[in-house]
Amino acid sequence: MDPNMSSDQDTETRHILDCFRDRLKRLIQVEPLLDLLDFLEPDKKERIKAKVASEGNINAVSLLINEIMRAELQQGWSRTLVTALETVGCGHAARYVRNRPPEPDEEAEHDSCVRLIDLLHLSLVNMKTRDVCVQCVTLGLLTQEDQENIMTATGNNGNINGARLLLKRLVKNEAGWFSKFLQALEDTEHRDLMRELRGEPCEGDEGMSVDSSDAQAEVKDTGAVRRNSMSSPPPSFTPNSSLQSEDLDDSVDSSVLGVEAGNRGVEMYEDGEEKEEKDLKEDEDDDSSASKREIKLRDYQMEVARPALEEKNIIVCLPTGSGKTRVAVFITKEHLEREQRMGQKGKVVVLVNKVPLVEQHYKAEFGRFLKHQYSVERVSGASQLKISFPQIIEKNDIIICTAQILENSLAKAKNGDEDGIELSQFTLMVIDECHHTKKGGVYNHIMIRYLEQKNRNQLLKKQDKTLVPIPQILGLTASPGVGGAVSQQMAEEHILQICANLDAFTIKTKTFEEEEAKTPFKRIAKAEERKEDPFGDVIKKIMDEIHTHADLQPLCEPGTQNYEQWVVQKGQNAAKEENQNVRVCAEHLRQYNEALHQSNTIRMSDAFRFLDKYHNEELKTKSSPDEEGNITITDTERFLFTLFKDKKAKLQELMGKPQYENNNLAQLKTIILKEFCTREKARGIIFTQTRLSAIALCQWIEENPKFDEVGVQASYLIGGGDQSVVKPMTAAEQKDVLKRFRTGEINLLIATTVAEEGLDIAECNVVIRYCLVTNEVAMIQARGRGRAEDSSYTLVAEAGSGVAERESVNEYREKMMSKAIAKVCKMNRADYEKKIMEFQIQAIMEEKVKTKKKQQKGMMKEAPSKIRLSCRQCSVFVCSGEDIEIIEKMHHVNVTKQFRKLFIVRENASLQERLLDYETNGVIACKKCGQQWGSMMLYRSTECPCLHIKNFVVTYGSKKKTFSKWRELSISFPAFDYTQHADLLVEDSEDEDMDTN
Repeated sequence: MDPNMSSDQDTETRHILDCFRDRLKRLIQVEPLLDLLDFLEPDKKERIKAKVASEGNINAVSLLINEIMRAELQQGWSRTLVTALETVGCGHAARYVRNRPPEPDEEAEHDSCVRLIDLLHLSLVNMKTRDVCVQCVTLGLLTQEDQENIMTATGNNGNINGARLLLKRLVKNEAGWFSKFLQALEDTEHRDLMRELRGEPCEGDEGMSVDSSDAQAEVKDTGAVRRNSMSSPPPSFTPNSSLQSEDLDDSVDSSVLGVEAGNRGVEMYEDGEEKEEKDLKEDEDDDSSASKREIKLRDYQMEVARPALEEKNIIVCLPTGSGKTRVAVFITKEHLEREQRMGQKGKVVVLVNKVPLVEQHYKAEFGRFLKHQYSVERVSGASQLKISFPQIIEKNDIIICTAQILENSLAKAKNGDEDGIELSQFTLMVIDECHHTKKGGVYNHIMIRYLEQKNRNQLLKKQDKTLVPIPQILGLTASPGVGGAVSQQMAEEHILQICANLDAFTIKTKTFEEEEAKTPFKRIAKAEERKEDPFGDVIKKIMDEIHTHADLQPLCEPGTQNYEQWVVQKGQNAAKEENQNVRVCAEHLRQYNEALHQSNTIRMSDAFRFLDKYHNEELKTKSSPDEEGNITITDTERFLFTLFKDKKAKLQELMGKPQYENNNLAQLKTIILKEFCTREKARGIIFTQTRLSAIALCQWIEENPKFDEVGVQASYLIGGGDQSVVKPMTAAEQKDVLKRFRTGEINLLIATTVAEEGLDIAECNVVIRYCLVTNEVAMIQARGRGRAEDSSYTLVAEAGSGVAERESVNEYREKMMSKAIAKVCKMNRADYEKKIMEFQIQAIMEEKVKTKKKQQKGMMKEAPSKIRLSCRQCSVFVCSGEDIEIIEKMHHVNVTKQFRKLFIVRENASLQERLLDYETNGVIACKKCGQQWGSMMLYRSTECPCLHIKNFVVTYGSKKKTFSKWRELSISFPAFDYTQHADLLVEDSEDEDMDTN
């Protein structure tokens, strides 16, 4: 570039800085900018930084401009300044410096947006700062440095301080930022704040009523503030409109001073769906009345709710889609209002058994209808709330959480931990999907604590002592099932057991009349048996060769669940016996068994790809990523790899012959095409057994043009646990799929059982269970997904597979369940209570025996040094138990130098979300054989190898055992000493530096 041109540009930039000084002082974020201005001397930068600390950002920007105006700077500094402004996110200021200021109307809109943010500041600072910050970064409103500063401020000084910093930074963006900010609020479920900023009435909320003198001072300079009636609604503010001063005053009236839009009526109908009246209603008597959501129950809903309204423990048993959760919301509202009338503080906890249900119950039910009146919060393992659970309990009226979180906190209280809570802190406990309250379940652990306190209260009462409060219990279920009962009496015993577990006064249900019921039309579509299966025959021949090589004699037919159980047991025994030949053969047989199952349910090509992928990944693990060479391949492994390689071409040839495909797919194709052709608007779910089959079926539909012709738009929905060869779905991915399904962007879900129970899925008129039958509860739950009128429920099964027969058994059990519930409801009260008491005493005694055994087992715990871990595959010694420490009371790590020499680190195939203070970075594997040992965990910026016990054989004395979970091992390991480990790392680093020097 011509030096003269550069000099002229520098001169012009000085003139611009002087002209637009006042504007730039409000648009420049000076601290991050200084680091990029290499043309300024260090002492001048320090003076400007000191100015920020003592007098604030605006005065510091003024000093920066003064320094630039009077200093002799190197040519080209103006280009550096513009680039720096754009880099730190001050694009609006950069436009001025480039002498390309916004148009007057664009600038006016920007100023109005800034003013609006200022006026609604008191409301906006209560946003979920962390969530909004992340979304703003995604939308390009904030830089990574901004995010770090905001997160730090939030963590150190609280949510409000973080929000203030976010808003200060936000308004320095280029014109057009406001629409993106509204999008960020919507994406993070701040819809009321979004409506408030637009000047629209908030949905169901009381809005913001500001009484403080500070808030009044903020709006004083906008002119006289008017209290308009709702006959003149506030203007609708959109990103493309220019908010003038008179509009701003109206916005202040409605948003800041709390003028509301009247009541929104919500009416319940037979199908459990609500109809919202969107018309705004005037309140002639009170111009500042709060809008409310009315909860109107149908007669049958009010009938089942009545005992709970009388403060009795009950189980509400209503079919899927009949509004049982809405009943719970109504009972919760009435309960809290009753407690208030009595001058007491009500506290409600809503327990769920799946993480997605936490958000669902908050958004669709409890939060939606009650947050305008009560504080509602949700907590799960995926929550990022930097506040302890007891504090959340203390600060809120309604808490929606996973049952395990509550159980963990109750256990802490029993152990004397300050972070624990007591059941007595709650006045009502709602248990969703309460049929899971059975032995071994987390719901049952919680209810055992309840029953024990109830039993102690009876003793206290006899002693005329003060009783410990216990909450009222409300259980919700669509189907309690019969628990595997084979007779009507056993079914009744099962229902009584569930009632006893929940201390229920009664179980309330509704037998719908024919005209009211929405039971889908049901059919069983039987596919013809496969006449020839040469693809499966090749796989079985491979398996026979492996059986011969390992001297194994299977007791059941390959391709079945029984074979799977047999081969898993053989693999475990071989690992304990250090028979690596049999162990690796068993693992390969498992994969071939899975391929046979896939070949029988999905395409042969899917089964082949599964096997091919497995062998390719196994081969990859045999090559070390570092400079130390290859991992040892045993003769047996070489035999297995060669065996597949030799048969690979034959399998590929056969998978290309459609005449050999299973007939289940053809039957499924016929049903889907028929349903989507004959319905004006079809929306369906296909339930399948495995994640692999869900993904494969989705691919099959996407690749077949016939489905596209009839308008099928498919997607799969699988679970989030990382327990299979398939990458799990994150909660965000599940949420996105369900959202697209509700909006109609997707009209066919292929799902595993994750979608059967509890999840609020939009009404379907097509439900298909594909080669899948479990128990009567799952059948009822899956069938209940067909909530729409004229819906169908189809079971696709191969003739002779036994699937159709098992479905018939489930139908019989469903009838047994209905009869059992009716019988229990009609029982003599004295007989019912006697039976319930017997079950409860038995449960308490069993828990005492279990606790005593556990204590004895705990007293017999040996020192960690008594056990040794060896690689499950090659039997190489890994470490002693004394090398293991525990992080967060669950992660078992080995940070010794000796251990680090034994493993390699590979890339982690599945993404892991950041939780608490740790995250997983990669997979650690045996340097000798490539067997996975665990994961490399980053804990407080420190790498810690985390061991998964399922990958090891544990030697205890002369015995060798395998475990699937650490808690099965009766050894108490010490807590990880972070300080000591950090000191050792510093010493090692210093030693390395000395060696280098």
